[in-house]
Amino acid sequence: MKTTNCSLEKISKIISVVFNPIFSLLIFYTYSQYQNPENFSFTKSLLPILLGIILPIFLWIYFGVKKKKYTDSDVSNQKQRNSLYYFIISILTIYQIWEFWIMDRFDIAISCLLLLFIVMMISNFFVKSSMHTAFNLFVAALFFSKNITIGVLWLFITILVAITRIILKRHSTKEIIWGSCIALTISFLYLYLDIIIANQ
Repeated sequence: MKTTNCSLEKISKIISVVFNPIFSLLIFYTYSQYQNPENFSFTKSLLPILLGIILPIFLWIYFGVKKKKYTDSDVSNQKQRNSLYYFIISILTIYQIWEFWIMDRFDIAISCLLLLFIVMMISNFFVKSSMHTAFNLFVAALFFSKNITIGVLWLFITILVAITRIILKRHSTKEIIWGSCIALTISFLYLYLDIIIANQ
């Protein structure tokens, strides 16, 4: 029985690491850019996401753990999460301003992602909503707007991720539900806006 539980925890850890919110975003944007090879420019499309969002967040968490500001790389402690949310919201805001004023474009996905983290931050004062679950659910919506099959597949991945968070005792069922509800609301908003923009 102990061997089974140990194996289950190991598998859960692998799933949680592979579908970490940062990696999930990277997977989506890599897929999205390579879907339009004629409009693809690594330096103008993927590199800004890597350098402007993904790398700063990764380094913030990495050094936060190293300096013992965060207990673990999941930032599982509810109080510790506040500073992570402030940082992510700041990074996304700066990126959005840079994209709008310098690159002269507006990414609705980043705007909705920013909104998602703002709502998650507010909810964190009451409930430690699952970031892994919420983020992957939103990524499922991003994929759904590009490819329905992958969107549905990512929805199943999100369910799997949510289960691993409970197995690893990172979140309770209540926290998974809260994260899911927040992400579903923002995801529907994103899909609605995406349809409006597509029909213009």
